[in-house]
Amino acid sequence: MTEEIRSKYQAVIGLEVHAQMLTKSKAYSSDVNEFGATPNSNVSVVTLGHPGTLPKMNKRTIEFAIRMGIACESDITEIQSFDRKNYFYPDLPKGYQITQDRTPICENGRVYIKDDNDQDKAIRITRIHMEEDAGKSIHDVDVHDTLVDLNRAGIPLIEIVSEPDLRSSHEAYNYLTEVRKLVRYLEICDGNMEESSLRCDANISVMLKGSKEYGRRVEVKNMNSMRNVQKAIEFEINRHIELIEKGEIVAQETRSFDALNGSTISMRSKEAANDYRFFPEPDLLPLTVDQKQIDAIKAEMPALPRDLFLKYTQKLGLSEYDAYNITDNKDLALFYEEIIAETKNHKAAANWLMGDIKSYLNHNGLEVADFPISPKTIAELIAIIDEGKISSTVASQKVFPALIEDASKSPLKIAESMNLIQDSDEDSLQEYINEVIANNSAEVERYKNGEKQLTGFFMGQLMKVSKGKADPKAANQLMRSALDNL
Repeated sequence: MTEEIRSKYQAVIGLEVHAQMLTKSKAYSSDVNEFGATPNSNVSVVTLGHPGTLPKMNKRTIEFAIRMGIACESDITEIQSFDRKNYFYPDLPKGYQITQDRTPICENGRVYIKDDNDQDKAIRITRIHMEEDAGKSIHDVDVHDTLVDLNRAGIPLIEIVSEPDLRSSHEAYNYLTEVRKLVRYLEICDGNMEESSLRCDANISVMLKGSKEYGRRVEVKNMNSMRNVQKAIEFEINRHIELIEKGEIVAQETRSFDALNGSTISMRSKEAANDYRFFPEPDLLPLTVDQKQIDAIKAEMPALPRDLFLKYTQKLGLSEYDAYNITDNKDLALFYEEIIAETKNHKAAANWLMGDIKSYLNHNGLEVADFPISPKTIAELIAIIDEGKISSTVASQKVFPALIEDASKSPLKIAESMNLIQDSDEDSLQEYINEVIANNSAEVERYKNGEKQLTGFFMGQLMKVSKGKADPKAANQLMRSALDNL
């Protein structure tokens, strides 16, 4: 497809994100909520919907849903009811899911992303509602039969439904990234798409630019990574445009993404606006949420990634790149918060976190919780650099590795024991300078003839002669003065 044809059209995208909640038990039963258990072991007569059994609300799911609603600046519904979403599928043991069709717990929220021009954009959230998950059909174990694992049936979900405000696959990727970041910060979902604890359905259409009427919508399911969501959307945008350019009609249907060849395939027609039969759930009483409960949950919530991002860029003066990378991981952000509680050199703290510390973690396959050096000790290391006791290079190459080996010692004690404390005494520095000048007569002549860039060479020689102990700031001034007076 040519860029000229592609540029005539505008994509319109909305995402439905399902997040499994990190509760100990399921949404409406005491069955264990656990990934990776033996198939069909975390089930009971309640999960299976046997006659005479009744669901019982898991209060923790209400708190988690409210947390997400607050994080998305949503309105929390005061009085809610539950509904049955009826459809027949092998992995749905009751023949319906308990959900919130008429009264979602949260409405009218927003999630902030970067658009295609790297500008801030608010994506409206239509609703967030609670429901239970279905089981899992397994097609790749037995060549003849489909296997069904009902462990997942009844696991509590929140479904986060956006308005069709996304305009590209890149924006959709950014949105999904922010949603995953939020659920992880709130500790309501682990966000692991590979384990299906976070799943995404995409609703996609295209229209001519300037048009006010949306095109025919297609829903794409079965995407198990953020990159696959982006690839599926990009494929669908191109497919829609090609059909329209040929004068053909885009079928309103549900499609599945094939990650092996990067394409989508038709699953079923979706001409009707609603594929399901909903009616009120008779076995659960209406739920009431008051402002006191909302305020109590809000008071216990952690700092959110957007709040920290704005703090780091607007108050601490970090670059957007540094702030984004720090806030991308909650544990990393909390570690940074502990460092800057001990030092005012916020930029140095960010440099150490995103440099030596993250490099060590990645190299050893560790999480920041496993890092042996405390945030306070990192702040002490920054302090002795700022005081001119050691250079950044020496700190990185000598002191930091020593701290990894024995984090109980202070950076200053290590620097002293390794004879690394910088020499700022002018007489000592002058002796080093004289030695460098005496040993590099050819470069001295070139400097005198106008090659002032050789200052860096002389400083490198000085650091060798002093074995890294010369204070570079003090030595640099003395070196320039000595060379200029030759």
